[in-house]
Amino acid sequence: MKTSVRQSGFTLVEVMVVLLIIGIMASIVAPNILGNQEDAQLKKAAVDIQQLESALEMYKLKNSQFPTTEQGLDALVNEPTIEPLPRNYPDGGFIRRLPEDPWNNPYTLISPGEMGRVDIFSNGPDQQPGTDDDIGNWNLDEYL
Repeated sequence: MKTSVRQSGFTLVEVMVVLLIIGIMASIVAPNILGNQEDAQLKKAAVDIQQLESALEMYKLKNSQFPTTEQGLDALVNEPTIEPLPRNYPDGGFIRRLPEDPWNNPYTLISPGEMGRVDIFSNGPDQQPGTDDDIGNWNLDEYL
């Protein structure tokens, strides 16, 4: 009596069809994911700027003025030693730490501002100041 043994497995054609399908799916999904990264970075910068602006408002409520450009945003974390010194500075500062923008650069404070009472901004994706992709508290509506 002869017993036939049947081998099971995938043929080369079946494997190629599966790889083709995976490749097609990746080509459709990858651009959507990669395109969202830039949008997410812009939104993160806008949210960071909103939070910094709120902390600056708290600083102003307690001290009747915003920190100066020279004191910078560091005045929200560490009590300034440059005049004008704050009258009421809370233990631990107004925020725990300063965020960096999504491109690993610090946010900038100009006080008094050129676009408003104070200007808080990131140089944006090109990391060059004064270009169209700068994200500041004056143009947040474009990113939120």
